[in-house]
Amino acid sequence: MLADIGGTHARFAWQAGAGEPVQCMQVLQCHDYAGVAEAALHWLTDHDLPMPRQAAIAVACAVQSDTVKLTNNPWSFSIQALKARLQLDQLVVINDFTALALALPRIAHESLIQLGSAPQKPFAQREPVALLGAGTGLGVSGLLPDSKGGWTPIAGEGGHVSLAVHDEIQQSVWAVLHQRHGHVSAERVLSGQGLVNIHASLWSLVNGAWPDEPMSPAQITDLALARQDPLAVQAMQLFCRWLGSAAGDLALILGARGGVFIGGGIAPRLFNFLKDSDFRHCFEDKGRFANYLAKVPVWVINHPVSPALEGVASLLD
Repeated sequence: MLADIGGTHARFAWQAGAGEPVQCMQVLQCHDYAGVAEAALHWLTDHDLPMPRQAAIAVACAVQSDTVKLTNNPWSFSIQALKARLQLDQLVVINDFTALALALPRIAHESLIQLGSAPQKPFAQREPVALLGAGTGLGVSGLLPDSKGGWTPIAGEGGHVSLAVHDEIQQSVWAVLHQRHGHVSAERVLSGQGLVNIHASLWSLVNGAWPDEPMSPAQITDLALARQDPLAVQAMQLFCRWLGSAAGDLALILGARGGVFIGGGIAPRLFNFLKDSDFRHCFEDKGRFANYLAKVPVWVINHPVSPALEGVASLLD
């Protein structure tokens, strides 16, 4: 059994063994179930599958002990208790973006869309690569080449670093969010809720107060893509600028000359807006290291199946 558990969705799939096809993939709404076990048992019954002997689960949080508490989801569980309840011989639990990083070398080239710089083939050179992606939260990871010809994934919580600001409007939005939340992390603007936060902050700067009923991420996105609402367009532009800057920062931190991958559910939907935005300018706008970053490729992952499932499958392999 393979699973990718995020803040909103739980994705399950079946793989009979190493190298076998991933089958019976299903996306469940987390709020419909009390926890991971209940969702897993529903999926197994729904597909008339036997109880698995092995399972690997990616979760949208840090995995530091037996107790796992998802960051943007009320679910929590004990790894050992879940293993016992599902009668598993083996259970592996890792961070979802660590799993996605493990999957990067397996993703077909046609599922990657490059953003700026000269066309390059992923993993054509053995250089570090960076990974970040906005969805319910902001995930961050990467891969470092090892001495055996493979890759070592990075497990961290980079989505919660302090948000950097670069101009007056970003400073104004940051100030609104700082007043409401205290610490303003990158995830406060680079996520589905982050897009709401940007739009509501811009609204409050114009109207003097936070909106009583902020727009949803889908509403803001639809209005921005249709160019029907100036404030929604401005919010989306700020989102793209912050995403580009954060991606450039991560590339410098990791020395990711092998490229930066953008995952998560938001970027593929916004790709046309993203490529016409200031994303690439903000990615490269790092002073003396602008030329360094100009050569670093960026790819948006546009894959029909959760690539993190491929990543956790590699752990069982």
